[in-house]
Amino acid sequence: MNRFQICIPRILKHEGGFVNHPKDPGGATNKGITIATYRRHIKRNGTVDDLKALTEAQAVKVYKAEYWDKVRGDELPVGVDYTVADFAVNSGPARSVKHLQRAVGVPEDGVIGPQTMLAVQKRPPAVIVQRSTDSRMQFLRGLKTWGTFGKGWTIRVNSVHRDSLDDMGDDDTIHGAPIGSPKPDYTPTAKPTSTQSKTGPVAAAIAALIAAVAAIWQGVDLWPW
Repeated sequence: MNRFQICIPRILKHEGGFVNHPKDPGGATNKGITIATYRRHIKRNGTVDDLKALTEAQAVKVYKAEYWDKVRGDELPVGVDYTVADFAVNSGPARSVKHLQRAVGVPEDGVIGPQTMLAVQKRPPAVIVQRSTDSRMQFLRGLKTWGTFGKGWTIRVNSVHRDSLDDMGDDDTIHGAPIGSPKPDYTPTAKPTSTQSKTGPVAAAIAALIAAVAAIWQGVDLWPW
């Protein structure tokens, strides 16, 4: 079984069946395939009823051509392939690739070329997965539909994150923990607030001054020269 065959059932499970949510900018979808994508790949003048009748075999064919191949899934490291492909299905191949490029430190043009592939090969897959996941969650939280779909997106990203790391086996590590060991749900690395970053040095300087005054008061010679 190749990697596409391993990953595609997971993606299909996340996408579910027919949905036509009024707040979804993609409109009607079935098995994650939008009506626009359906018309590009299956039936040019397809209707919503045609989309409802979409078979799993048809969906898999679209996923391979429209998402997996566009992110060069067969050439990406194990785990990175699933992380990038699922993001592509959820938010578009070009956006997913840009976030991958950001994770590996190359220009973000939305196309995986030789420079991107070389950068991917030089970095630990687990680190790429973590950075891409951080970036994905930051992007999703910025969408105006986060209030409606945020809970489901978080569950999905948690699952993709865990499966991607598990797929790598027990040899790779991330943040010092074996990939095969139990992992907590994904949460982005906390960053110090602007207030913390500004008050930290001030607090340290005040503490040093107090210590110096106390030492002088006690008759300690801090400056022997």
